[in-house]
Amino acid sequence: MTDDPKKRNDQSERYDDFLAGIDQMQAVEREKQFLKGISEHGGGEDDLTVLGPLGDRVRGIREQKGLSLADVASRTGFDPGYLARIESSEVAPPLGALIKLAKALDMKMGYFLGTGEAVAYSVVRKDERRKISRRARTEDKKYGYTYQSLAPNMADRKMEPFLVTLEPSEDVQTSTHAGQEFIFVLDGRMEAIVGEDRIVLDAGDSIYYDSTVAHMVRCVDGPQTLILAVLYTNDK
Repeated sequence: MTDDPKKRNDQSERYDDFLAGIDQMQAVEREKQFLKGISEHGGGEDDLTVLGPLGDRVRGIREQKGLSLADVASRTGFDPGYLARIESSEVAPPLGALIKLAKALDMKMGYFLGTGEAVAYSVVRKDERRKISRRARTEDKKYGYTYQSLAPNMADRKMEPFLVTLEPSEDVQTSTHAGQEFIFVLDGRMEAIVGEDRIVLDAGDSIYYDSTVAHMVRCVDGPQTLILAVLYTNDK
């Protein structure tokens, strides 16, 4: 039996074509997955399209999931009246409360902060930052800080970066939620309460803590404190 070089070459070419076909299919699949990744909304739910003010988003998702205020209250520990005020935009929830709401509604926290279509990377210009003030709409009352999301449309993000302006407040109510927090003081002085400890930080100082431990931060010794806060919320 003689070895036919032409036949061997034909077989080799068919095998190369086969491998090329596999590579092409894998490339197509990778492209599909990439496109899916950058097109998914920050909430990770293809059929959820509620956008608008934060309170409207919370109410819209709650209603789409068939939950009552009492249901969400039982999942978060919040009073139903407080939840109703959030939904009507009478009060903006603190970040810790927003994290608990997101988990109760089985959503990523970023869904409630996003300003449009999710993208593969996020650039936020200085003049494009959207401020969320913890000031009641019907009452001239301050709650201690305002915050701006620094990556509102980043798809499938694992961290939530914020620029936070702390204002003097007598409120020392701590909170707990899943995840971790990193804070870098940019300007002013800040007091961090973590568990039983009170730590004062100046500009240039930083702190990292487990947010399952009761905690809060506040401005001290000045009109305002500017901080960079990065939250890891352990979202799905």
